[in-house]
Amino acid sequence: MNVLELTAIGSGQQHLVGGKAAGLAELIRLGERVPDGFCLTTAAYGSCGVPRAEVLAAYDRLGGGPVAVRSSATAEDLPHASFAGQQDTYLGVTGGEALIEAIEACWTSLHTERATAYREANGIPHDSVRMAVVVQRMVDAEVAGVLFTADPLTGSRSASVVDAAPGLGTAVVDGASAADHYVLDGTEDGERGCLTPARRTELQAAGERIKDLLGAEQDIEWAYDRDGKLWLLQARPITTLFPAPPPSDKPGPRLYVEFGHVQGMLQPATPMGMSTLKSMLAGMLAAVGLTVEIVDIGGRLYGDLTDALRDPSTRQRLVKLMAVDFGPRAQKAVEHLMDDPRFAPQKTPRKRNAAAMKAGPKAAAGILGALARPARARARVFGEIERLRLQPVTDPATTAELLDLVERDAESSTLTDAIIWPVVSGLAVSAALPPLLKGIASEDEIHKVLGGMPYNVTIEMDLALWEVARRAEPHRDMLLGTSSSELAAAQLAGRLPDFGLDEFLQRYGTRSAAEVDVGVPRWAENPTPVFTMLANCLRVTDPEQAPDHRFACAAEKAESMLTELTLRARRKQALRGRLAGFFLRRARELSGLREAGKFAGLYALRDRRRRLLLIGRELQAKGLLVDAADVMFLELPELRTAVETGADLRDTIAARRAEYERELRRRTVPVALLSDGTDVETLMPAPPSGSRSLIGVGAASGRVTGRARVVRDPSDASIEPGEVLIAPTTDPGWTPLFLTAGGLVTETGAVMAHGPTVAREYGIPAVICVPDATTHIRNGQLITVDGATGTVTLDY
Repeated sequence: MNVLELTAIGSGQQHLVGGKAAGLAELIRLGERVPDGFCLTTAAYGSCGVPRAEVLAAYDRLGGGPVAVRSSATAEDLPHASFAGQQDTYLGVTGGEALIEAIEACWTSLHTERATAYREANGIPHDSVRMAVVVQRMVDAEVAGVLFTADPLTGSRSASVVDAAPGLGTAVVDGASAADHYVLDGTEDGERGCLTPARRTELQAAGERIKDLLGAEQDIEWAYDRDGKLWLLQARPITTLFPAPPPSDKPGPRLYVEFGHVQGMLQPATPMGMSTLKSMLAGMLAAVGLTVEIVDIGGRLYGDLTDALRDPSTRQRLVKLMAVDFGPRAQKAVEHLMDDPRFAPQKTPRKRNAAAMKAGPKAAAGILGALARPARARARVFGEIERLRLQPVTDPATTAELLDLVERDAESSTLTDAIIWPVVSGLAVSAALPPLLKGIASEDEIHKVLGGMPYNVTIEMDLALWEVARRAEPHRDMLLGTSSSELAAAQLAGRLPDFGLDEFLQRYGTRSAAEVDVGVPRWAENPTPVFTMLANCLRVTDPEQAPDHRFACAAEKAESMLTELTLRARRKQALRGRLAGFFLRRARELSGLREAGKFAGLYALRDRRRRLLLIGRELQAKGLLVDAADVMFLELPELRTAVETGADLRDTIAARRAEYERELRRRTVPVALLSDGTDVETLMPAPPSGSRSLIGVGAASGRVTGRARVVRDPSDASIEPGEVLIAPTTDPGWTPLFLTAGGLVTETGAVMAHGPTVAREYGIPAVICVPDATTHIRNGQLITVDGATGTVTLDY
């Protein structure tokens, strides 16, 4: 079947007619006004050439005259990849020979450099794509343009956006000239530009209608002809929007803040990982008397903080909470909404928080105890971690019993008071330093005190890997000359010589990048990233760059600064000096424990993951799963259904895997969202930025100049000694890269989050919250990172 009229295309024929033709046919079935036309199918593309007779006959049926010849590839106008402008369109084509030439040119455009690169960026195999071609009667357009049913810049679903220009819409679509821009949000805009208010209203209504019928926000091309009739030329999903929050039954707009910035994890969680994270986070918040609704948006954890923002008693404290761990970006977003009348303080009946009342005395005793006897508190923390590491674990014999145990464990927390309150104490004393030392010490000087921090399990892990590298020196050529994946396979098979890696993995094999997601393989299962980082360590030949030396130097500078700041405070006031000295010392004795709580929780995740995979293998053996790891793309109730009824959920799993892979490719994640999908940061003034400087937030003191190394995945990242690591974010699974890095720049984060904390330990400068750093900075570019001023200077 080489040629189909647009009116003859049925649903489910995208493989034959491509995305654009399928979308036009859907609009026709919905009763919308679409220019007449036909489609040259993918069957013709796979033949020896253009079927001239069939094409010319279809052209004659259109009545000849000028037509639009438009690409319609099978990987086009998809929900996750629009392919806008990636393949060619030809307008005003007149005559049979010109039509044949335009069709051949459309076919050729499937293999242009831009189309090929776009497919690769979206993970679409080249050999899976075929090209159909749409031929439509031209509209004699008086005015034309593009309608977005949601604002593609802010993400707001409460507004439609229109760009319009006189004549054909190519000027708008191609960006060749300035267009009249309209935001249709219900406010009066009056007569202006080339679109009358009546036409704007008609366009908005058409967009709402099509969005509702197709079930997704739409990017619609349209034109008004000389008689004032509205024609729809294309409708496809808006592919760039971050998913909107789920509907809420609470009144007014809601504010959602992303929790992944706390953990340095911007990639999506697997569905099973999401369910685990929700219960873990709820348990942690309950332990300190907080109740927050936690929702899944785009595979990321967001907390609804609206009530805290509107409550006069918690409003100001919320901003300070943002600063401690959610980071400067979240803090600025919340501060911005303080002036938004929709989030004005509201007096509500005070509810006695039973959990908070119960936790209060326990918290006070735990924090005061840790402050009074820090050595004893540390001993209890590490004793508890060791107990969790060594406690014997047995797995039930049957799948049903395994699932029962997994479900019970999901409702409990492994974090005991022995771990929680010393960790909270360390965070509290660190947070107290800036106000206590105001007028005495700069932020950079306080950061120096927090450098070279002892008792940090992540630092101990990194230095343990450095020790493995030193022991592995006799095997240097093998480790540097063999791929990390081959070395990992050899390690798991027991074919590598002993240089201490087995002991390292026994203690730290529960870790990985994005380690809070139970669906992610641990280093013990796949040590490929460990070998990549080990190779980076082996490239360090300068003793001054050795991580243990850098850590010792940072600790020495910290102690010296602690002494200096204590003396300064005493000169101001004796009592203030004693307080400053106490808090500075306690910060160094307790702040390093901040990583301990998460590290301790990894043992429960390890056991949970193992048991889930055991269930997955059983279901795989029964033919219900393709792979045992597919279990991670189910939720617990679904898993129970599969275990008890033998339900086949492979289609569900395949769809979720595809969505997960798409979200993995997402470069940016909003730190704060409103309930209509608005990214709060898009409402704020753009930060000033010089032509050569990028501005962020200083998180670790110092200044360094070096070549940039842009890394989005730590598993295969090679960092030469002294290179500056540029990353979207970092979590503990990234920190072995810091062993060789000369500096750190991230797009998000918090001063007290994992990455900046570890950077301070090694004494490497760090600047966080640099917008689009991984885009603006090129691999190999010479840059200067200044942790004191929070700037990154580019050498062009």
